[in-house]
Order: sequence, then structure tokens, then C-alpha cells
Amino acid sequence: MKVTTYIAKFLKDKGVDTVFELQGGMITRILDELNKQGGFSIVSMHHEQAAAFAADAYGRIKNKPGIALATSGPGATNLITGIGNCYFDSVPAIFITGQVNLNEQKGDKATRQIGFQETDIVSIVRPITKAAYAVKEANQIPLILEEAWSIASEGRSGPVLIDIPMNLQKDEITGSESRDLAGSDAISTNEIQLYLNELNDSLKISQKPLVLVGHGVRLANATEQFIEFVEKYNLPVVCSLHGLDAIPFNHPNRIGFIGTYGNRWANYAMGTCDLLLVLGSRLDLRQTGSDTDSFMKGKQIFHVDIDNAELNNRFPGCNTLNEELTDFLNLANLSKNSEKDIKEWFSEIEQKRQQLTDTAELKDIKGINPNSFIHLLSQCSKQAKAFITDVGNNQMWTAQSIELTTGQRFLSSGGMGAMGYSLPAAIGASFALGKDPVVCIAGDGGFQINIQELQTIRRNNLPIKIVIINNHCLGMIRQFQDAYFDSCYQSTVNGYSTPDFEKVAKAYEIDAATISTPEDLQSGLTRLWEKPDQPFLLNVSLDIHTNVYPKMMFGSPITEMEPK
Repeated sequence: MKVTTYIAKFLKDKGVDTVFELQGGMITRILDELNKQGGFSIVSMHHEQAAAFAADAYGRIKNKPGIALATSGPGATNLITGIGNCYFDSVPAIFITGQVNLNEQKGDKATRQIGFQETDIVSIVRPITKAAYAVKEANQIPLILEEAWSIASEGRSGPVLIDIPMNLQKDEITGSESRDLAGSDAISTNEIQLYLNELNDSLKISQKPLVLVGHGVRLANATEQFIEFVEKYNLPVVCSLHGLDAIPFNHPNRIGFIGTYGNRWANYAMGTCDLLLVLGSRLDLRQTGSDTDSFMKGKQIFHVDIDNAELNNRFPGCNTLNEELTDFLNLANLSKNSEKDIKEWFSEIEQKRQQLTDTAELKDIKGINPNSFIHLLSQCSKQAKAFITDVGNNQMWTAQSIELTTGQRFLSSGGMGAMGYSLPAAIGASFALGKDPVVCIAGDGGFQINIQELQTIRRNNLPIKIVIINNHCLGMIRQFQDAYFDSCYQSTVNGYSTPDFEKVAKAYEIDAATISTPEDLQSGLTRLWEKPDQPFLLNVSLDIHTNVYPKMMFGSPITEMEPK
């Protein structure tokens, strides 16, 4: 069987129905074969970074590898940001790059390049992939594909890259290498049970228990078991950025979003709890603040994660369990806390919430309150299957105030923090959801990075509702400049500008509207959803000095947030 035919049949056998790409000389054979085989949506993007972000979102929604293809040289290097995004956010993905013919590769020669666009992409991406393969003969393909799929999907998931020379793509596979693929470790039932016994003993005496839920619960396909767990033991839950869609907004056990820009009352709960159970979250700097001593003071931390490297990393001395969350949740059988103690704890947190709600953080704001807007957007967007944010102020306002319902997904760029993520990721999410409506939320800065993908949306007639929270600057850095650079706005206001987004959208034949006052909100949201099956762009104009509050004070405990 020809290499390209084998690739197409392999992907089809794995249930892959969509691939994202930007055509180029060294992948023409692969794309031609995918087209001949049929059964694939071959989504042509307008930048390889966008193709990578689309595959990222597809992988998050499907919880199996998203696929993106690019040609050699600049095509392959343009994938790098998306590959890194998948790596840091634990997203399963396979990136297939074309490479110049074997006889055009420099190998060990001192020369920089022999073949046109020859680039050693495998060496470049090794630090941000779980594996990277440089194919040297056709018979390697079957084993490499199988290994790549397993590696991307199993354990802590992530990206794999396969680089295939152009001349090998037309070769016949006459046999294949064989190697026993490592099986997953057996479930350590006894170890989990011992851990649960210890957790149970601590919960019996805890008066302020708390659960921090992260992306690991989604990756383990364990959201239903997680909800059952917190309901059974009536445990309050705070969410990391990627844990926002693990529990619905209106669930009685949900407290809120934590971190540098977290809900004030949620940070209070995490800072003052006496027992913290961390499920599938990294306890990174933006979640806990840099003051690790104050964070650990007065509390026991129980941490369950599939990646042993994340356990006792920043916080040594935690009670740790390196196991699948599904196994942990399925075996959990704990004692219930005192209903009186739990009610008092919930009441204490609620009192903190009432003192300063998310919509009251921006006092005397001019124009539209972004937190109020996100609440209204959520309430008007029940038809949306997912919300996808970009990076910056828009991301934090959304995380603080989004009202996700059961089944709605939340996608964002976390560890990489890549501006330009939301628009192409919304494309990937919409394809993964059968072209159902999704909401893309972006800032004016991030939106301009991959603005060209409006053409992909129009060409495929995707029902993506685009919301630009437009503060006419690079707002998060502008706020930083106010705090640390005497309000010198180099490259955030000065040297920065935005187009008329409404006109830009209409140039791509996408209907659009602009709103700039609180009185415009309802009419704008009505326009957004007037035709649910069609794309629409809503440009929401904010005052340039609209900040994100609360914000954790640098070097201070997580409970100390500005403004005080």
C-alpha cells in the first residue's frame, strides 16, 4: 500500500473525519490522497498557526488527537505556537509535516541547507512535543502512526509531530517494523484505597474543605463522576481556567474562578480552606500566587494528577496520588462532613461574595461593564455549544463571569497564553461539534493576529458568533503600564490601532454590528443570535481605561487583591 493511502486509511480507522491544513508543495500528495479516499472534511486555513489552533480545539472537544498538516520550512515552523499550546495545555494532537526529498537533506553536513525550504522541524519541536519523528523509510509509517496516536492520547495527553519526506510519500509499504507498544499501568486499587482512607480521615475533622478542579477532569472524561463526587460529599468547588466547564455555573457547589484575576470570594475560599483537594490541576503560579508559604499555611493539600512531575512541584509535602482521575473518583467512598460545618463554610464564602461581586469590581465605569456584558452574553447564548476566548482582558472578564450550562464547553489558551487563539479555535470547535453554533470571544489585539480566518468561516458557512471586546488598546499590558511604567503606553496605545471591525466583517460577507453603550446591549445581543445558523460579528466598544479587577497583588497571598 502506498504511504499516503496508508495515512488516509489509518486516520479513517481512528474515526478522524476532519483535518486542518494550509496547502504546500511537500504535502500535496497527502492532501490529494485524503481527497481521493473521501470521508474527510479537509479544512483549508489561511495560516498554519490557525490550522494548529483549529486542530487544538478539535482535540479538546473530541478528546482524541486533532490533525493538522503543513508543508516544509515556513509551513512547519508556523505550526510551532499551536504545537506548544497543545503541549502546555495537554491537548492530544498529531501534526504531519512534509519534508524535502531524502537526497536533498543535508544530514550531518556543515552546510545550512540543501533542499529548498529544508528545515529540521523535528529537532526544533522536540522540547514541546511528547514525541517527534523524522521518517526515513516507508516501512516505518505503520508503527510510527500507531505509536503517535497512542502517545498523543495516553497518560497526560499532548502533541506528536511526524515529518515525512516528499519522495517517501509515493513509496509502497512492503512490510513494517514491529515493536510491542507499552501498555498502560494496571490500576493500583490498593494504593488508591489507602489514599482515600487518608483523605477520609482528614475530611472528618475538616471544617473548611475545598476542591480545586482543573482540565484533568475533562481529559479523563470524568465530569459526570466528578459532579456525583462533589454532590455526594457536598464539597464546595473552585475552578481553574481550564476547569471552568467541569461544573455548571448555577450548580450549588460551585464557588467560582480562582487565580491572578480570579473571583475575589473564590480566592478567599482557596486561601482560607483547611483542606484542599486538587483534581487534575497544576497549582501553577497564576493559580496560587508566588507566596507559597502563606498559601500552604493552615491547610492540608491532597493532590491527584496523572503526571507525577506536577506532584509536590511548587508545593512540597502534599498528600499526592499519581493515578487516573477516573479510577480515583470511581473508587471514592468517603464519610460525609457535618452538615452544620459545611453550611457555615458555604455561608462564610457567600458573605465574601456579597461584599463585592464581579460586576461591582469596576466602580464608576464609563460605558459598558464587561463583566455585566459576559453575564448577558451567556444568558442569550444557550444555543452555543462552546465558548472560546482569546488571551488578555477578554479572557479574564469571561472567566470571571461566564455562566456555563451543563454540556457547554470552555476553551482558551492557558500555559502558552497565545493571542490569536480564539478565532481559529472556534473553527476547530465548530467542526468538532458538527457545525453547531459556538461563541468566539476576542480582544481587539488578539483578533487581528488571525483575522484572515474570517474567510474560512464564510467559505464553510460556520455559525460562529464572534464577539470582540474592543478596548482600543492592548489592555492587559496597558493596565500593567499604569501600575509599573508611569502610564507610558508604548506599543499598547501609542503605536497601536484597530480597524473598523464591523466593516472588516462585512468585507468578508459576514453580518456585523457595533455597540458602545449599556443601552445598546440588548439590541446587539439580539442581532448576534437573530440567525443562529449564520456567522455574526459583534464589536463591543469599551472605554480604553477599562481594567480587569480584582487582580492578585504581586508577591502577596492569594487573598490580597487590588483594589483593596
